[in-house]
Amino acid sequence: MNNDNEIIIPEETTVPDSKPTETIRSVISKVEKKMDPSFGKAGMDEIKDALKKKQKRRIVDAALDKYQQNEELKPFQAELIKLQQHIEQTGKKMIIIFDGRDASGKGGTIRRMTRYMNEKRYRIEVPGKPSHRQQSELHLKRYIERFPAVGEIVLFDRSWYNRALVEPVMGFCTQTQYRQFLKTINTYEQNFISDGKTILLKLYFSVSKEEQNRRFQRRMNDPLRQWKLSEVDLQAQDLWDEFTEKKFRLLQKTNSKEAPWYIIRSDSKHLARLETMKLVLNSVRYRGRCRTLDFDLNDDVVITGDRELKIMEKQRRKHGRFIG
Repeated sequence: MNNDNEIIIPEETTVPDSKPTETIRSVISKVEKKMDPSFGKAGMDEIKDALKKKQKRRIVDAALDKYQQNEELKPFQAELIKLQQHIEQTGKKMIIIFDGRDASGKGGTIRRMTRYMNEKRYRIEVPGKPSHRQQSELHLKRYIERFPAVGEIVLFDRSWYNRALVEPVMGFCTQTQYRQFLKTINTYEQNFISDGKTILLKLYFSVSKEEQNRRFQRRMNDPLRQWKLSEVDLQAQDLWDEFTEKKFRLLQKTNSKEAPWYIIRSDSKHLARLETMKLVLNSVRYRGRCRTLDFDLNDDVVITGDRELKIMEKQRRKHGRFIG
């Protein structure tokens, strides 16, 4: 490599057991930028050796792991572009909803999925707290208004299923509103997809209580992530069992043949992102699909709604309560 590609690590750089210093983060970022596939294996080995000489093994491992994970996603991100082109060319509409617990990795997965997609043909919708006017309107109205146009994909970071998850637990809706939603939502969704042009994919991100707490602690201690903390986040651990009960009821009432749920085990963010991409790509037949890629789903990460219900029912019989 020439001098422009050399990586200089400051002598004072350290690798503490807890959170990396800004210097280390800078080094990791620099390694990621340098490790372009055009350098080839020899170039990457040279970078690795340069870092090892400074005995910064953890920096090397962290940078390489993140780089390798990003590289593993790229072929599937390329396939998502083909899928997007198919949706546009065939005049279809695609809705992907990302629901689940707080800090379960929904937003990060959406960002990785859309990283290389055509920004003109997709939208990310993050519905906030409803206005006073919206509270008096049909619950689904403000979501339907954000539905995709012909040839467009819309990804909802939380969806109308707030009415079945967060709202009843936090007291943001009445029990009557909650029960009415569960009673009618399947019919609404069947109407969405009855035109044969609309594809609806429902994803529930499931994180363990321990991992959720670890992510909350990181948000609390990192000024760059503190903005992510919400009123719901601060109570999520204490209300864990209530959310779990609502999750079971959600699957029991709204996991239909026409619009099934898929559960994404997301303690590993990388595996959750990778398997979600595969799941989305498997949901639509599109032209130009790569024949050498492995699109088989990891059954430990992607769980059908039916299977998750059986798992949760087994937990309740064994422990007297739901676990996940």
